[in-house]
Amino acid sequence: MLRYIRIGLAGCFVLTCSMPILAEMEYFDSERGRVTVETVASDLEHPWAVAFLPDGKGMLVTERPGRLRVIERDGRLSEPLAGVPDVYARGQGGLLDVRLSPDFRQDRLVYLSYAEAGENGKAGTTVGRGRLTDDLNALEGFTVIFRQQPKLSTGIHFGSRLVFDDEGHLFIALGENNQRPTAQDLDKLQGKLVRIYPDGKVPDDNPFVTTQDARPEIWSYGHRNQQGAAINPWTGELWTHEHGPRGGDEINIPKPGLNYGWPLATYGINYGGQPIPEAKGEKAAGTEPPHHVWKRSPAISGMAFYDAQRFPEWQRNLFIGALVDQSLIRLQLNGDKVTHDERLLKDMGARIRDVRLGPDGFLYLLTDSPSGKLLRVGLSAK
Repeated sequence: MLRYIRIGLAGCFVLTCSMPILAEMEYFDSERGRVTVETVASDLEHPWAVAFLPDGKGMLVTERPGRLRVIERDGRLSEPLAGVPDVYARGQGGLLDVRLSPDFRQDRLVYLSYAEAGENGKAGTTVGRGRLTDDLNALEGFTVIFRQQPKLSTGIHFGSRLVFDDEGHLFIALGENNQRPTAQDLDKLQGKLVRIYPDGKVPDDNPFVTTQDARPEIWSYGHRNQQGAAINPWTGELWTHEHGPRGGDEINIPKPGLNYGWPLATYGINYGGQPIPEAKGEKAAGTEPPHHVWKRSPAISGMAFYDAQRFPEWQRNLFIGALVDQSLIRLQLNGDKVTHDERLLKDMGARIRDVRLGPDGFLYLLTDSPSGKLLRVGLSAK
């Protein structure tokens, strides 16, 4: 690995950016060329998700303790925005995902997922939206559109990624709050992929709308702790991934009404080395096998398909962050099939929480630590 300091354009994700600042450029070897890494912003406290504002206005980034900030074009970090809801900032809980409305240029709506405390002292995942002010200082009129019920978490397995599809639906990928059997219970929202409209209403064609004692929001079930979700740009299908226990991290392409197995089917075991009590094995009748599985868990978080033109060598690849493995996973695809797994940036020694494709064709990563960073990742000639 080569590493040196140079004057660069860190913090600029539009091609016309003209605000150079001192940037540390690092190079890492890979099968497709040298991977370049620049630090865009630092001193973020457990950053969880990033979203790109249009017209070169910067990026929104969430910090798990409950702050939403703007990272400006030159890498400067704003003060926390006003109007963000109170969050349950314990364990894995806090302020989590951020997504812009598909009609953001017209409505300026920003969607947030976060852990919310309940009356019983436990918490669940909640999603709401507010209007970003023109001066980028606040969210106005923040309104809750979805609550995970019942609230069962004591601080872990909240999920939760937000994805809009091309038909105007909002998918919410949820965790099972470490209450394993609830992932199979259709009257609970733990361990589910949820599909609603952007205002929180339930589509009439959801699979369990007419099922007695089932939550109508549910799209699929039997999930553990989903922290990655993205629309495949070549098929329009939603892909999700989830943490297994000790082993068994997996990717799914969830279909309506289907059961993805947890905790009945798993490739993993408990962290203490014992089998999962409810598990029937790696497969179980009536459940769907994972689309792709890691028998040894990298601890995956964040996901982005690469369909930009800037780096042709990465075309039709899927990138996923890894927390325990401390790497950026590059999955080579042939259609939907995963044909190769390469681990990038392992020498960097960073827990990667989020992966997004920027409008400039670079990948943007968030590192999970008390002093986390936003990184801009590209590829140079081999």
